[in-house]
Amino acid sequence: MFIDLDSPLQHLKGFGTQQLFVKRDDLIDPYISGNKWRKLKYIVDTAKNQRKNHLVTFGGAYSNHLLATAAACSRLGLKSTAFVRGEASECINNEILMLCKLFGMELIFTDRVSYKEKNTLFQMHFGSDQNALFVAEGGAGPEAVRGCAEIIAELPADTDHIFCAAGTGTTAAGLLTGIYQQGLKTKLHVVPVLKGGAFIADEILKYTGNNAQLVLHTEYHFGGYAKTTSTLIEYIKRFTTTEGILVDPVYTGKMFYALNDLYERQYFKPTDKIVALHTGGLLGLMGMKDKFH
Repeated sequence: MFIDLDSPLQHLKGFGTQQLFVKRDDLIDPYISGNKWRKLKYIVDTAKNQRKNHLVTFGGAYSNHLLATAAACSRLGLKSTAFVRGEASECINNEILMLCKLFGMELIFTDRVSYKEKNTLFQMHFGSDQNALFVAEGGAGPEAVRGCAEIIAELPADTDHIFCAAGTGTTAAGLLTGIYQQGLKTKLHVVPVLKGGAFIADEILKYTGNNAQLVLHTEYHFGGYAKTTSTLIEYIKRFTTTEGILVDPVYTGKMFYALNDLYERQYFKPTDKIVALHTGGLLGLMGMKDKFH
């Protein structure tokens, strides 16, 4: 293990309660931060067990998963390749992809129609490569759920509420799995960052078989995935100034906005202990730098 996963808890001072904390998984690593290494941890083990030395994965031009995969493979002596959604001409001056290439990742730019057929792409390019391992977009899958479930053992057992942002629901599925494994009464609050995020409950259920302790807050997407409004941007500016913690507009900014809104509406009891999971991905800010002028 080359990364210490037990990240610190930090009190959030801007909410007026001593019972609200953030799990600083963004501090795990500058490039493999947040939930990224937790998702990759057992994928890497699978590769080793299957004697494969090449991870092939998928993502958009500002994907934190691609950067995390590139950095992890570089450190572990593995080869990495990514199918990038979009044309190369769209990605000029892209800081994330520049870092991916510096870590040795091969990039295959793919039009949006072809990108939808990920298994076809893998078979077309790497079907005969016995060393290549297919890694789903975002690292989604049972290995990722297993890795994210381990977060719960690092939290206080008397936590009443855990908050996390969600795109696919994989991290949330892991957290809920961990809650059940530890036999806790903790409620898991999930904030989908895309419009129509109610489907995430079904995705989580596929892994957990039980959503009794799941609460979904679908009204904080701000227009959809990677969409923002001036209200969200101004909130992120205030939060970062007050707490000294960077958050991004795609995931964590929306989650903290939701938490703040619920807190102000007195959704929680005064004695409730709340932990918000900071899932990292801060380099994705580079793709939205124009929003903060």
